[in-house]
Amino acid sequence: MQIYKVTDNYSVSGQISASDVAQIKASGFNCIMCNRPDGEEFGQPTAENIRTAAENHGIKFFYVPFGHTRISQELLTEFCDVINGDHGPVFAYCRTGNRCGMLWNAAHS
Repeated sequence: MQIYKVTDNYSVSGQISASDVAQIKASGFNCIMCNRPDGEEFGQPTAENIRTAAENHGIKFFYVPFGHTRISQELLTEFCDVINGDHGPVFAYCRTGNRCGMLWNAAHS
């Protein structure tokens, strides 16, 4: 798992597994946001699988999926609610981390 720090409060990564959650917690994150829709790829861990692992480690989890469509105002609002909330540093993931970056850029344009 490669973590890319965007700011002190926002980092992104490609797809994670439930076994990565302990390392995410140890890295100082108290919040995980999934920006990848379930079912994009065979064998992909579901958001619910990651949510369970996160909650078992005392980490908040948010599912804000961004498919291969344009960024809607509703999606951007959900994203901003997470990154601007009182959750501590946010760890966001999708397939490669690119969509997490696109959402960040859209929120700050």
